[in-house]
Amino acid sequence: MATATASATTDERAMVELQREHGPALFSFLLGLTYGDQQRAEDLLQETLVRAWQHPEAFEGPYESMRPWLFTVGRRLAIDARRSRLARPTEIGDGVLATTPDPADVTEAAVAALDVRAAVESLTPEHRAVLVQIYFHGLSVNEAAETLGIPAGTVKSRSYYALRALARCLPGYARPRARAGAGAGRR
Repeated sequence: MATATASATTDERAMVELQREHGPALFSFLLGLTYGDQQRAEDLLQETLVRAWQHPEAFEGPYESMRPWLFTVGRRLAIDARRSRLARPTEIGDGVLATTPDPADVTEAAVAALDVRAAVESLTPEHRAVLVQIYFHGLSVNEAAETLGIPAGTVKSRSYYALRALARCLPGYARPRARAGAGAGRR
């Protein structure tokens, strides 16, 4: 490449030559940095070339090629762009907003409370008593065992089976199940 001078950086022909000689390699490099996002790589390529146009002193450096300077500028721009994207909250689509309940709407909470109440009432008195002590009164397993006059192991067992029964009664509220085979053999 012919060495460009400070006055040539604003010259359209010098920029065309720079892009022709280094553009494809720089684009390929930026494509890798953007994990194959062609639009982002093109934007970074354009911004890198704008920086080269804005900094004529880079053309006067002691190096034989502008490629290392261009790659450094492109890499730094890619890092800055990624940090900028990560600093912003994730955008969500209208579909998510349409299905998300309004926090000010007490109807959803009331319906859920009625569903939970009916499900808890369907439990055996022993199971219900354990859940009331642990989840509604906030007692630990040992405190619930002492209050109910039963061993701590029985409290754990009853709470486990009571929660399983609730999951069957409240299918829309259940947690996702573990992978098949996980914990097999433990009962």
